[in-house]
Amino acid sequence: EVQLVESGGGLVQPGGSLRLSCAASGFTFSMYVMSWVRQAPGKELEWVSTINGGGGSAGYADSVSGRFTISRDNAKNTLYLQMNSLKSEDTAVYYCEKGAVRGQGTQVTVSS
Repeated sequence: EVQLVESGGGLVQPGGSLRLSCAASGFTFSMYVMSWVRQAPGKELEWVSTINGGGGSAGYADSVSGRFTISRDNAKNTLYLQMNSLKSEDTAVYYCEKGAVRGQGTQVTVSS
């Protein structure tokens, strides 16, 4: 059974940083593209970033490009999202995804 468990969310001031983690199990992690998506209150799910299985190629939404960095440690079956220069509009529940499977999410709140 595929399981994805996100962690690392919290309350941070504008301009601050957070690193999200997603622990994966139930599949051969290194063989799959992984993504981060987010959902802000009252808004639709928004794609944030995707990384290939080897970790050498990644893409970002325009809204986070230059501020967020996706990475993975295939030895630890873990996906990461380093978020810098956070803005209030980054407030959302963040989910990691493998295809149609999504974790339970972790809340990120950016507020002073």
